[in-house]
Amino acid sequence: MAKTKKRGSRKVAFVESMQCLPVSKLPQGPEWSYEIKLDGFRLEAVKENGETTLYSRRRNVLNRKFHYIATALQKLPDHTVLDGELVALDSKGKSDFGLLQNFRSAESKIHYYVFDVLKLKGKDVCQRPLDERRALFDKILPRNDHISASAVEHGSFSKMMSFVKQHGLEGIIAKRSDSPYEPGKRSGLWQKYRLNLQQEFVIGGYTRGTNGFDALIIGFYRGKALIYAARVRAGFVPATRREVLAQIKSLKIAQCPFANLPQTEAGRWGQGLTAEKMKQCVWLKPVTVVRIDFAEWTGADHLRHPKYAGLRDDKEPRKVVKET
Repeated sequence: MAKTKKRGSRKVAFVESMQCLPVSKLPQGPEWSYEIKLDGFRLEAVKENGETTLYSRRRNVLNRKFHYIATALQKLPDHTVLDGELVALDSKGKSDFGLLQNFRSAESKIHYYVFDVLKLKGKDVCQRPLDERRALFDKILPRNDHISASAVEHGSFSKMMSFVKQHGLEGIIAKRSDSPYEPGKRSGLWQKYRLNLQQEFVIGGYTRGTNGFDALIIGFYRGKALIYAARVRAGFVPATRREVLAQIKSLKIAQCPFANLPQTEAGRWGQGLTAEKMKQCVWLKPVTVVRIDFAEWTGADHLRHPKYAGLRDDKEPRKVVKET
């Protein structure tokens, strides 16, 4: 008598995202491939038992926010997991993180760029070379107004670099074409190169102001320690200020969460936070992540000319580290 497979034996679930190593110079050679670094956030799609579930990098389910993406992926084979980037495209077709924040008015411009297949019909394909996993796209990926594969260049990034600079894009991702998918790891098989300076930081407090707060106090983790980096006043309009305040107003704590405060001097450009200036601060539980644009890092690990760019709810605060 033939054996029958147990029902549910092919069940698939969320896979922790493989991470990119920040670099100051892109690797070159025939073993490398290149993709545009998109200005959005990671989105994992899991098709199981006839339903597609969308997950952020922190395993938050995003089906209610982006139901049309889940619907567009309904033709995926069952027991399949995809990894990619969710973006909002502006009038010129450029990914815009600010527009993505206002997803309700941007539905027609929301797009999911798929760059990897992790599970296919219940089979784990993470150990296959990246190029083999990409070759699976044509067999399973439903092309429509919301879904497509991420564009790839092999062997040389010069053509892509020219395009990125010409269109003012964020940067380039380099991946070994023979690389396996390493869940949760940042091994260097995938690398990211930014043309502009921008990264995530954790809010650890704010200075008081007439509109709820005057400036956000932000930092990054070094080991288990939260390191102060800057106070951020620029980049806010009334709507974004209200949005941030709604996110942080219930997070007040008594003790300063930053390991390197107070600082003895304000510094050349006034970025330092001294004991006297700390009297104006309200401290927060460090759980809220924001994206910040800035001009450069100083030798004291401070930011010059920081500017608020948006809230991030898809990144674990403890994984926010100095990237450049």
